[in-house]
Amino acid sequence: MPQSQLDQLLARHAVSSVFVGSHVDSVRTARRRRPPPVVGVMNPDQELVGACWVGTNVVPVALDETGQDLVADYLARGGAHYASIFGPADPVMGLWNRLKGSWPLPFDVRPEQPLLAMDQDPAPEQLNHVSRRVRWAEISEFSRVLPAAAAMFEEEVGYSPFVDGAQSYRKRVEQLLREKRTAVLTNDTDGKVLFKADIGSISGGVCQIQGVWVDPAYRGQGLAAPCMAAVVALARTYVPVVSLYVNSYNAPALATYRRAGFERSGTFATVLL
Repeated sequence: MPQSQLDQLLARHAVSSVFVGSHVDSVRTARRRRPPPVVGVMNPDQELVGACWVGTNVVPVALDETGQDLVADYLARGGAHYASIFGPADPVMGLWNRLKGSWPLPFDVRPEQPLLAMDQDPAPEQLNHVSRRVRWAEISEFSRVLPAAAAMFEEEVGYSPFVDGAQSYRKRVEQLLREKRTAVLTNDTDGKVLFKADIGSISGGVCQIQGVWVDPAYRGQGLAAPCMAAVVALARTYVPVVSLYVNSYNAPALATYRRAGFERSGTFATVLL
């Protein structure tokens, strides 16, 4: 598919497509030049009207009913060997409804995940003296950040990242630290991580926060919202728009993000395979 048309499509869906955009950017700048694994949907005028990243994860960018039919057929011919389908809710659930009769039962289906975004710095009242200590973690703090990251992962998906793919998970945590994309609040006495959040994807003037975690011993003390506001301020030194998505049933997290200044931008869905 024409590179310019893909870039235009990603730009039109900048907030919801930041994961795909960041991976396309990485493929294009890699030493081994190869086309990004993106399936495109063209209209009769040969204009790109839909696309879907098909890597370890399946991530649609914009797919109407016809596009969902075509991509689902493509995926069905390849077999069920993906980790997840996630992204904008309509195409994700559309793909899954077309595939679920022939694919194994999923680990979990999350049909509604509010997509939130923020395009301005937090107001001064959204920060406090504690949150002003939120900073980018150093690579030297890997041994402290890794347990916090693993605890977050296990809470989110229900199993430890060390059960399968431990080496790749450790490399991912290390990469985020080296790139100054993990924000932390640490205990002054022993350096223990009390709060963390990562910039998981960044592309097209947008970043997506993931891996938000608060030490269980410090939950319910009003720590999360000001710390998230501080993360927004840090992230906006990279790009103007900060986004994230969250499970609809996670009322405490939704309240935290609202207090930090996030507003709803759309709806995601995730099928964990």
